[in-house]
Amino acid sequence: MPKYFAQEPNGRYAIVIHGGAGTMNPNMEESLKQTYLNSLTEALKIGQEILTSGGSSLDAVEKVVIYLEDDSLFNAGRGAVFTSEGNNELDASIMDGRDLSSGAVAGVTIIKNPISLARLVKEKTTHVLFAGKGADDLGKKLGVDIVDPSYFFVYERYEELERKMEKTKGTVGCVAIDQNGNISAATSTGGLSGKMPGRVGDTPIINAGTYANNKTCGVSATGIGELFVKNAACYQVSVLMEYEGYTLKQAAEEVIFKVLPDGSGGMISVDKNYNYEFTFNTPSMMRGVATSDGVFEVKMWK
Repeated sequence: MPKYFAQEPNGRYAIVIHGGAGTMNPNMEESLKQTYLNSLTEALKIGQEILTSGGSSLDAVEKVVIYLEDDSLFNAGRGAVFTSEGNNELDASIMDGRDLSSGAVAGVTIIKNPISLARLVKEKTTHVLFAGKGADDLGKKLGVDIVDPSYFFVYERYEELERKMEKTKGTVGCVAIDQNGNISAATSTGGLSGKMPGRVGDTPIINAGTYANNKTCGVSATGIGELFVKNAACYQVSVLMEYEGYTLKQAAEEVIFKVLPDGSGGMISVDKNYNYEFTFNTPSMMRGVATSDGVFEVKMWK
């Protein structure tokens, strides 16, 4: 498969992150709000540093998502929500816009950082998606960090905090374009709180929850996964740009405000010209951006 439009280093980059879209209470305690903003800031700095030093967008999105997976504030990795049976089943995917190569895992239960296993699926196998026990076994074989399932039970000891944060925990994602013009996207989640065991949403589905193509854009989604799957939401942004001549802003808004129903979620995106967008039809979406033009900001509400 051809590599699309990789360039010589140009000194430019853009990186966007999200920590989930939803209905965060704007009147939440200031200390909790600052905790979220601080975490988003730290995650963004990790990606910014990689891109500033000439690193790849693929490395940047993976490292950022690892940080967010390790931070129990978010519904990914350590902070993953529980199924209806009280277990944790984690999903993640990553995509490289140079050649559309992709890797994903669904329903893993012992993988500390699902996004890293997703990248290894992309680079060490001829497949795209591994699920359940097969994915866990692959993680062992490929040497990723394995944890006891109890690692994800962090909030059982903090029931009050869990109740307070129940509506604020979201999927995490990152999209970046590096100095070579290469676009990458990554998304990770614990899924829907109280979901039926085995349920899989959009996060590990390439085209639905994650997409990257150097010809157009990179996108990471968050929200009601079933709706993003039915509409191939992330891919649809790229299609509108490539075949209908939409700008990134027009394409993302078409999908979020016209294709998807109100309250269904949001997406972050960057295009091949280093533009970026945050598009969501919910009251809040935790998000951040850093660019080579000096932009650096994190936000939670509209």
